[in-house]
Amino acid sequence: MGTPLVVCEELVKIYQYDGVEIQALSGLDLEVYEGEVLAIVGPSGSGKSTLMNILGGLDRPTSGKVMVGDIDLLSLDEPGLVRYRREVVGFVWQQNARNLLPYLTTLENVCVPMRLAGLPRREQLERAWALLEAVGLADRAYHGTTALSGGEQQRAAIAIALANSPALLLADEPTGSVDSETAGQIIDLFRHLGHTFGVTVIIVTHDPLVAHHADRAVEIRDGRTSFERIRRDRTTFDEYLMVDQEGRVRLPPHVIERLRIGRRVRVHLRDDHLELWPVEEE
Repeated sequence: MGTPLVVCEELVKIYQYDGVEIQALSGLDLEVYEGEVLAIVGPSGSGKSTLMNILGGLDRPTSGKVMVGDIDLLSLDEPGLVRYRREVVGFVWQQNARNLLPYLTTLENVCVPMRLAGLPRREQLERAWALLEAVGLADRAYHGTTALSGGEQQRAAIAIALANSPALLLADEPTGSVDSETAGQIIDLFRHLGHTFGVTVIIVTHDPLVAHHADRAVEIRDGRTSFERIRRDRTTFDEYLMVDQEGRVRLPPHVIERLRIGRRVRVHLRDDHLELWPVEEE
């Protein structure tokens, strides 16, 4: 698959609420490759958002390892995390109010991250125009962001997230406020821009349509990766169960239900494969 940009090993995150420990991540392992568009899916409470916050430098894990390129996120102090968020990672949030400043034009919004990074004005404008062309919004450059449709606002948010040439782009439910047709267009745009600009894209979502359009989809359940779906071409996918470092495999709920699997299965080891057989419980 290439070179991993993101490596997570045995990642654990425990929150404390009123003296009660809640484990959001339970030894999660994950690799994300350079230039890949990865969808992370799973039910509410599975640990998706916690993982994104850690990768974005917005939260720290309790234990484990997380690397982005040659950066060890656990070793960064607060100023280091600020530089990381400014220079290495870009964000696209579900709520457009977090992506866009309503009193600025679309073009001015795209320039903001570059202005904060101290880029000369001419370079700001050149890159902003190039990004607006790339997301199909050059004709909306001088419009206020409130005049844009929901899909156009998300396209503008993607341009803003790419302004400082991040290595990693994180998107939190980017299709949550648009219709299914627009959602498909946005995910295809992520794939096109990721491959064009060489940026690695991680999309956290509940939407199965996103998983269908991404290069790869990983499901998280109970704080661990459990399932992987890899795109081979436009209509063909390979599907895998994930094995963690302890050798644990989690069967998908629909398999458990269909085969009526209880608390045990019988294991048959063959020369080149493994068979699991349901056991009738007394």
